[in-house]
Amino acid sequence: MMILCLAAFVAGCGGDSSGNSGSDSGGSGATPARKQQIIRVGYFPNLTHAQAMIGAARGDFAAAYKAYAAADNAFPDNVKIEFTVFNAGPSAVEALLAKAIDLIYVGPNPSVNGFIRSQGRALQVIAGCCSGGAVMVVRPESGITDAASLKGKHLATPQLGNTQDVALRHYLAANGLKTTEQGGSVRLTPIANPDILALFRRQEIDGAWVPEPWGARLVIEGGGQIFINETEHWPGGQFCTALVAVNREFADQHPELVKAWLAAHVDLTLWIWQNPAAAKTIVNSEIARLTGKQLPQDVLDSAFERLTVTYDPLPFTLDEMAQRAYAMGFLGDVKPNLANFCNLKILNEVLRERGLSPIRP
Repeated sequence: MMILCLAAFVAGCGGDSSGNSGSDSGGSGATPARKQQIIRVGYFPNLTHAQAMIGAARGDFAAAYKAYAAADNAFPDNVKIEFTVFNAGPSAVEALLAKAIDLIYVGPNPSVNGFIRSQGRALQVIAGCCSGGAVMVVRPESGITDAASLKGKHLATPQLGNTQDVALRHYLAANGLKTTEQGGSVRLTPIANPDILALFRRQEIDGAWVPEPWGARLVIEGGGQIFINETEHWPGGQFCTALVAVNREFADQHPELVKAWLAAHVDLTLWIWQNPAAAKTIVNSEIARLTGKQLPQDVLDSAFERLTVTYDPLPFTLDEMAQRAYAMGFLGDVKPNLANFCNLKILNEVLRERGLSPIRP
């Protein structure tokens, strides 16, 4: 999911920034001013991050903080949200681990990598964002009709070790195929999504495993056909494509901010379910604002048909993805242990308050 990065990391740690001590500086009897609280949030301008884009565009998250402050005198009444748009999951996770970002919308594989690298101390998953929305598209003239016909073909993924890259490598291995670097015949090139489309149209690659909307673009703009819809390879057709992760130190210090954010995230998810046409319009407008080009309506509609926004991180699929990444050599020499990777306590509090069923860990 590599898209032009539109903002640099915000330096420094989340927390008080106004410089106010909270003491009475205006004489006895004056109400102490509360300090400003900043929350730094990262996301991609991708369809799979719809809640983040819509919430940022409409001000849902800011409105949630104001509502909580009005209802609870202990809640900060001047929360400031700073958004950063990233081009890839690894860079977003690096920012989170460096405490330059407090909360991110990101893919599962970079999150697993960050969790393991920090030995579980710096990152936790607190909600889901999207299920599905990943496909393998091939050129009709490539002759790819089944797994065996992938021998000798040139394939692409968005980034080495990213969620789609691991998915394709797992598929090849499960079908007894090896990449050229493993001594096999399948040439696999990790390259940015826009470049994948360009190479596909020039017939320089035979197929690619990509997230939406790039799958739809390869079909509609590149004349490709879907060879694999990844939803068909998971129980119940569900698997985590994007999730919400938080810096654990920030969450421990500011659970009320995390809860207010998740309340808005859940409400946005419910709104998107009920208003898909309006949601697509806002998302496309944000994509245009952030990348300089909106998606054609047929691409937008096709891509949305293959993904589902959700607040469920689908934990069982996260563990399976981690095991696959480990088997592909991306997670070191020790088999990954994802105990405490997901902390759904606050999310489940929000769900119960709305009469919704909690998510099983």
